[in-house]
Amino acid sequence: MIQQPHHHLSNGHNGHEHVDDHNHQTISIATTKTTATYGSHGLNGSTTGKSNGAGSAAIASQPSQRFIPFIDQSYTNNDSDASARSLILALRPDWASSDSHIDFVRFTDGITNTLLKAVNRRAGLSKDEIDREAILLRAYGHGTDLIIDRARETQNHELLMQHGLAPELLARFNNGMMYRFIRGGVTDPERLRKREIYLAVARRLAQWHATVPCLPGKTHVSEKMEDHAAEILAQTTSGSDETLFKTLQQAIDAACPGKQSPNIWTVMQKWIFALPTDTPAQRERQALLQGELKKLVAELAPRPGLGKDSLVFAHCDLLCGNVIVLPESDDISRLDEAAECVTFIDYEYAVPSPAAFDIANHFAEWGGFDCDFTVLPTKSQRHDFIAEYTRTYFSLLPTTTCLEGSLETAHDIDAEIQKLEVEVDVYRGVPGFYWGIWALIQATISQIDFDYASYAEVRLGEYWDWRAELDGSRQAQGKKMPVREQRWSQQS
Repeated sequence: MIQQPHHHLSNGHNGHEHVDDHNHQTISIATTKTTATYGSHGLNGSTTGKSNGAGSAAIASQPSQRFIPFIDQSYTNNDSDASARSLILALRPDWASSDSHIDFVRFTDGITNTLLKAVNRRAGLSKDEIDREAILLRAYGHGTDLIIDRARETQNHELLMQHGLAPELLARFNNGMMYRFIRGGVTDPERLRKREIYLAVARRLAQWHATVPCLPGKTHVSEKMEDHAAEILAQTTSGSDETLFKTLQQAIDAACPGKQSPNIWTVMQKWIFALPTDTPAQRERQALLQGELKKLVAELAPRPGLGKDSLVFAHCDLLCGNVIVLPESDDISRLDEAAECVTFIDYEYAVPSPAAFDIANHFAEWGGFDCDFTVLPTKSQRHDFIAEYTRTYFSLLPTTTCLEGSLETAHDIDAEIQKLEVEVDVYRGVPGFYWGIWALIQATISQIDFDYASYAEVRLGEYWDWRAELDGSRQAQGKKMPVREQRWSQQS
């Protein structure tokens, strides 16, 4: 998961670490060419075009090529101030001027990456002016290339920029990226559960799903996995002793036949292949989870849903730290001028997925990292969210023209709301499976002080509890309904 700041992003004066302005060194900068069609404004006033009505940003008719600087340097936790300062000055050499005063704000409590806000407190600038020039530096967690496709993350960021849904990406470096600061307040679990906020999340998520296309490709395979390819492929044997696939790429992308890759199913397949298998217990668990994935794909993947081939461009990590409440004054296309407006950050897990998974995953985050099941959305709260999402989603789809020349849509919104409520209910246990596998891997690679092993057991427990309700085994054994399932069935 992503960084979870412990205070609002707008409170740049709190908790920062001072960095003196000296010892500037010259850094060579390469450029990475990205072909992009531009015309949308970024979330922080980086204007390249005009908004095109109801929340969907205009895209220029002529494509242009944008060069993203690549800085051949790394951020290091052991030398945080110096390495971060060197990266910032490589991007913004004018910040080495005599009137510059560079500060860093570290956002903590995350369980994957390091996130720093860099500001230049030049004399005479207001806080608003300082924030408009601020830069976010995000350094990837140790070993996370095993589970995250960093090239696709950059591609996701660029795609969302085209649609006015991401801040301007300023540069990449060896183990991270820098992008424009988004003025606003990061939510916490309590704020995320406020009605005006969760309805704003519903509108913005619907905009993502309705307007951003899914990018085809291949599921990323880490070099670290390739080192054990023969061992992993041996797990895919058929009735004979021959392996079913010649390469890891084939084995992973075949996780969900008939669906474009990558997708949420192929990502989970990759993660299961990446699980440690050093002990008999680890191998037994991997085999168990592999069987469950096959079962999930068979049960859920064929179900009809929103989007082309029932897949949408999904965030897949909408925890509170990735939801930013925007100030009213920000120049951003709004779906409702009178309502709260939010945006999302951190796109490293974004991948084509059933819309119901993305929504169910967000609902699971209402309880925060503590997994407080007593505050998950009730039936009535889920209905409010899904109704707002559905109305927004279909309002953003292209309309059709009938023979008389008038515009029409062929959607029964009430029926669509009911269908999506059913789908989200069906998917409610899958986020626990997804993050449980993820946490098992993180427990072996992360250097962050977080109890991933215990977190994995809690999240996988959500999945097993859901399974027990689904197949009736919990009731047949006379066991008490788990707290999470009780809360999910609660009306209000």
